[in-house]
Amino acid sequence: MTDALKRLSDEGVAIWLDDLSRKRITSGNLAELIDQQHVVGVTTNPSIFQKAISEGDGYEEQLADLAARGVTVEEAIRMITTADVRDAADILRPVFDATDGQDGRVSIEVDPRLAHNTRSTVAEAKQLAWLVDRPNTLIKIPATEAGIPAIAETIGLGISVNVTLIFSLERYRKVMDAFLTGLEKAKERGLDLSKIHSVASFFVSRVDTEIDKRIDALGTDAAKALRGKAALANARLAYQAYEEVFATDRWSALEREGANKQRPLWASTGVKDKAYKATLYVDDLVAPNTVNTMPEATLVATEESGEITGNTIAGTYEQARADLDAVEKLGISYDEVVQLLENEGVDKFEAAWNDLLKSTEAELARLAPSEG
Repeated sequence: MTDALKRLSDEGVAIWLDDLSRKRITSGNLAELIDQQHVVGVTTNPSIFQKAISEGDGYEEQLADLAARGVTVEEAIRMITTADVRDAADILRPVFDATDGQDGRVSIEVDPRLAHNTRSTVAEAKQLAWLVDRPNTLIKIPATEAGIPAIAETIGLGISVNVTLIFSLERYRKVMDAFLTGLEKAKERGLDLSKIHSVASFFVSRVDTEIDKRIDALGTDAAKALRGKAALANARLAYQAYEEVFATDRWSALEREGANKQRPLWASTGVKDKAYKATLYVDDLVAPNTVNTMPEATLVATEESGEITGNTIAGTYEQARADLDAVEKLGISYDEVVQLLENEGVDKFEAAWNDLLKSTEAELARLAPSEG
């Protein structure tokens, strides 16, 4: 057993767990992962909550109480999910304190049905921050066109944000611009910039899944030579963009006011293609001041077989650009792929949320007290 997780952490990669459930909280498993596996944060999304609550372990008593009160299904879901996030945030509070607020954070996402409505997203972000009521929460806002101004406004209110569903380099630059705009708004309001944190969740494996599918359809040897290269190239060029933006005079002015950089977060790091090493999107995306949020299977694989050999992003930008250009020359449109992935990402989370609404509604009906 190697201590690859410690080496990863020592290289400046914060290890977050991409999963949460009440059972994980109450069993002591989350605390154990923090204590023994170098986990310093947690991310959630509608799919994760849908799975946790539909499996039902630990939610019966709260659901019965909510049914007795006759609450709406939307309110029930918010009470359940924010309770889990609050409890996880309390478990992670020592990490938050030890890292001066950089880690020890738990993310919770705005209602995915609001992804294309700026005003509603901001209102939901404010409500979630108030409901969870923990300083180590990150509110997840998708990087849709409507999400960009919502990110700026939410940051401007002093609420820490995890920007999610980023696939394209162009959109990522807009996300960083929105973050800086938000900090400037917060400064104008007289808020303490040192208390505002943000990560930008750049999705990795889904890029390979879609581009590899198109490569396989072409079937040529030249095309097959590019399998499994697009996602890493895309993420590495995102890190290059991050380095550029946070070397500007605009950023320096905010940094002097105590602002924290918005860290790149590698999301969707579980390998979808069994032909690839299980730790591909961990081993090959090591760089300082990043986060890698992993499903538990990827965390275990990294512990058992991760090959952490230092910074694996520095010096790769020229090759990364060449790889994406080569994919484009095959007739595979980068712009089309990343827009498709964003649309699918929003749809997937909305579908999970709708499934959660239906299953929770059925549970509330089952547990509702009989008349009389």
